[in-house]
Amino acid sequence: MLLAATNSGTLIIALPDLERSLHTSLLALVWVILAYLIAATVLVLMAGRLSDLFGRKRAYVGGFVVFALASLGAGFSGDATVLILWRILQGIGSAFLFANAAALVTDAFPKEELGLAMGANTMVAAVGLVLGPVLGGALVAISWHWVFWFNVPFALAGAAWGALILRELGKPDSVRGYDVLGTSTFVVGLTGLVYGVSRGGISGWNDSLVIGALAVAAVLLPLWVVIERRSPAPMLDLGLFRNRLFAAASAASFINGLARFALLFLFVFYYQGAQGATPIQAGIKLIPLALGMLIASPIAGIYADRHGSRALAALGMLVTAAGLAAMTTLEVHSAYWQSGLWLFVVGVGSGMFNSPNTAAMMGTVPAYRRGIAAGARTLLQNTGAVLSIAFVLAIVTAAIPKRTLFAIFSGLAKGLSAQKLAPFIANMHTALWVLAATSFVGMFVCLMRPRHVQPGVEAPGLPSEAAEELANGRVTV
Repeated sequence: MLLAATNSGTLIIALPDLERSLHTSLLALVWVILAYLIAATVLVLMAGRLSDLFGRKRAYVGGFVVFALASLGAGFSGDATVLILWRILQGIGSAFLFANAAALVTDAFPKEELGLAMGANTMVAAVGLVLGPVLGGALVAISWHWVFWFNVPFALAGAAWGALILRELGKPDSVRGYDVLGTSTFVVGLTGLVYGVSRGGISGWNDSLVIGALAVAAVLLPLWVVIERRSPAPMLDLGLFRNRLFAAASAASFINGLARFALLFLFVFYYQGAQGATPIQAGIKLIPLALGMLIASPIAGIYADRHGSRALAALGMLVTAAGLAAMTTLEVHSAYWQSGLWLFVVGVGSGMFNSPNTAAMMGTVPAYRRGIAAGARTLLQNTGAVLSIAFVLAIVTAAIPKRTLFAIFSGLAKGLSAQKLAPFIANMHTALWVLAATSFVGMFVCLMRPRHVQPGVEAPGLPSEAAEELANGRVTV
């Protein structure tokens, strides 16, 4: 979790420098992020499936090794295309990490400590979010290559530590098979949707490639649902969503990714582009977001263990929505205390939501299905994150002159007047209102989950083995 969070922050802070060094287009620059996220998103369920079949430890350690090799190659990239290919391989490695992290934690902790364990995991992610932008600013000062190379020793250390320390606690799933058709359909469909949305904001919505990509998505994504319903070993077990708690927590996880992920992306260009901060200054200015998560996550986890996750997760969404809405008051020359305060508020809201929601999702499934459940959680959250960046990019780049856009996204807008930056600020406000409204909707989705399930009563949609574990007190709801 520390590696993933730190890597995300270091790369985002380096984007303006990458654009200047690789002489790449804005669309290619954004796809350095999106390619990784799509690979991790699409393959995380396959990774979870393989982990349930062959063991989480093996998959987890292998994920670290692949991530290390891809990071090494990414640092040697000579152009954006090669870098995107290495980022796809990084995403494949991280899929095996994401698919197993929550499952390993759930295997290792008893139900009465699961919220605290997830809170600690989220707290470590917050530490990574603090370190990432600051470290990214320092590494960019040396060379952008080190933004990728610094991952290598840490990933190899993680592989060695996992190989020595982890034990297999989960039982293998008895149902064998892979859903190649479903996975392929989802890959092409999601890629088409994200490519169409991200390109549409820059090239215009009447672009033939945009129309074609969106048409492919409109056909393949519904087809994927049909394939999953009929497959004997589906990529995503839709039966999991018959459990009302899992379904509501999953939907909330998707909405959280949609509402919050693009925020770092947006503020890197606000600080470096509109306000003319250096990479390391921008990294330091982003710290309040992570500090809010760092403080709120463990407290929220302890509270959820004692009182349940429903009200806390909903309140976290509401706090996040309030912080995002308050950010619409920011202008080009706004004092830092304003943006810092609202970033802190959003961080607190995220910390209040994440650990209770994850504990609720993972605690309601039987042990042998935790790999695929963790994969489903990451799939939904990352899909929200991918769409968040694509939609925010489309909003922010609309009706802004190309020269101004290049100056902002290259971090070279220091000499531009407030008048020339006004369209960017106006579009940023529009994007923030959309994110705030999304988070507000997420609050109501959180309230749709049941307060609790009485022991001895079979939970709707849970298989009999899970109901038995629930009745025996081994499953947290």
